Parts: sequence; structure tokens; C-alpha cells
Amino acid sequence: MKFITISRRDDIPRNRIVLIRILAILLSIAFAGIVIMALGYNPLAVFRQMIKGALGGKIRLQQTALKAVPLIITTMGIIVAFKMKFWNIGGEGQIMMGAMAASFVALNYSHLPKTLLLILMALASIVAGGLWAFIPAIFKAKLGTNETIFTLMLNYIAIKFVTFLQYGPWKDPTSQGYPKVPDFTAKAILPNVFGVHIGWIIAIILVIVTYIFINHTKKGYEVTVVGESVDTARYAGINIQSVIIVTMLISGGMCGLTGMIQASAIEKTLTASLSANYGFSAITTAWLSRLNAVAAFFVCICFAILLQGGASLQITMNIPAAVADMIQGIILFFVLGSEFFLQYKVGFRKRLAKEEA
Repeated sequence: MKFITISRRDDIPRNRIVLIRILAILLSIAFAGIVIMALGYNPLAVFRQMIKGALGGKIRLQQTALKAVPLIITTMGIIVAFKMKFWNIGGEGQIMMGAMAASFVALNYSHLPKTLLLILMALASIVAGGLWAFIPAIFKAKLGTNETIFTLMLNYIAIKFVTFLQYGPWKDPTSQGYPKVPDFTAKAILPNVFGVHIGWIIAIILVIVTYIFINHTKKGYEVTVVGESVDTARYAGINIQSVIIVTMLISGGMCGLTGMIQASAIEKTLTASLSANYGFSAITTAWLSRLNAVAAFFVCICFAILLQGGASLQITMNIPAAVADMIQGIILFFVLGSEFFLQYKVGFRKRLAKEEA
């Protein structure tokens, strides 16, 4: 009889890595095409429209960039936490708390000069996001709680808290009963550079900073050691509790900054739907990039192309949103699945029936 054997790879040639990933992409396109055809659509026309919808023209490129920016920044925050093997599933909540803090500054200090106001909004969002991540970090460091569940639950608390503000204390009195927070003044809106808000420059800077932090700083080295082996880190004299707390303050701070950018440049106010699932999407992009900041930059751009291309299908071809989401899911399933074959090798072996006995 044949038996499947799975063993971890010690090393894999670079050309094999490229081959496996290319094969995964080709298979994902083929299977997505089969599903599209089964639903009665022309696969070639659908894929052509997805590419055109994301990259075909200045406005579409700008829309793709607008989706890439929050994804890149949030992914950087997730990478820092995951590098320590702290499973921060709370990006959504940290984004919302960052947006809430930035909105508080924007609504109450609009008399300040624009540059100063934007800086204060950014700082407030970083502090709020960091403090929201600090809560599960301190419980993990002191009590050893499960950070996955803890950070996940904090997402819903943050979203409901913003919803409460939107429907209650921060409700715009001039909205004629509609539950919305007042719009920001012009001073609280991020400026544009080349047709896209300045957040894209912030995203590039954070990619560079994250890469340097993880690979070329003492604290980044400590984060990596703690992630690889807590016992080794303890033997090396690393203060594990301190590393956990500092790392999560950084991780949550970057996610919180995403909230400020979305509130200021996109929504121009505070809404309960502001995070737009970027906190969860960043988990996928972080894994796809194998926690490499530079690779994550390009992965996030590809993911944004998928998002924008899928959205264009609904408008131009009247394809239901569920179909567009399904196409994205199939592609991501195959690409994520390829990571398994990069880390493990699958083999078959034969055993005689008497050996089994």
C-alpha cells in the first residue's frame, strides 16, 4: 500500500521556489477560469477586465494605490508582531482606535495650523493603536493568555465603540437624524502627491523602516530570537516581557496610523466601516510575503490589484460581488497553498502488508 509522507524541508533551491509559485498562480487562474465558465461568463473577458479595471488608466491606478496604502502599512504592523510569533489578529480594532483618536483631534483642535494638526492626528492614532495592542500584550507577558482570541475580541469592542460614538456623543447635530460624525475641516485632510494622498509616501517609508528594524537593529534581533525560541531568548538574557510589550506597541501603532490615514484622506470623517477588513487582509499578505517587509510591499500591490479589479467587474460587467470575491478567494487559496510545498515535501512510500501487521 502507498502512504503519504510529509517532512519539513531543510533547504530549497531558489529556482524551485520560483517554479512552485508560478505553478500556483497558473493553477489558480485555470481553476478560477473553470468556475467562471461554469457560471456562464467568459473567463478571458473577466480576467481582461480585472486587469483593465485595476491598471487601465490614471483614475484606476489611483484607486488601486488607495487600496494598497492601508494594506501596506497594516501589513508592516502585522509582520512585526508575527515575527515574534505573537498572533496579532487585532489589526481591525487597532485601525479603528487609531481613527477614533485622530478624529478626536481633528474635531476638537481644527483651529491649529494644518501641519501641526495632521502631526497631532498621526501621533494620537499611533498612541491609540499602540495602547489597544498593549492590552493583549501585557496579558500575554504577565499571564500567558491566548493572544489570538484576545486580539480578535478587541476588534469587535473597538468597532462597537466607534459605532456608539457615531450614533451618540459624536453624532453630527446638522445631519438631520442621520447617524454620522461631522466631516473634517480642510485642515484635517491629508494633502495629495501625484494624485494620491501622501499616505503612499508614508507607506514606502514604513516598509524601509520595518525592514531595517527587523534585520539591522538590536531590538529587531531580539524580536526574531523570541519568535524562534523563547527558551533561547531567556538563556541569552533577553527580557521577554519587555520585547512582547514593545513589539506590540510598534505593531498596534502602525495599524493605528492606518486608521488616521483612512479617516483623514478617504472617509474625511469617522465611520464604523472605516477599517474595511484591511486588518484581516494584512494577515494574508504578511504570510504570503513570508514576513519579509520588502516582499510584502509587492504582495500588497498585487492584492490591491485583485481588490480593485474585482470591484470593477461588478460595475462594468454586472458580475455579482460574490463572484468577484470567489475569484479572489480561489487565487489566494492556491497562492497560500503553495507556501505549504515550500516548507514541506510530500512523498509516497510502499509498505508490505506483513510489515503493517
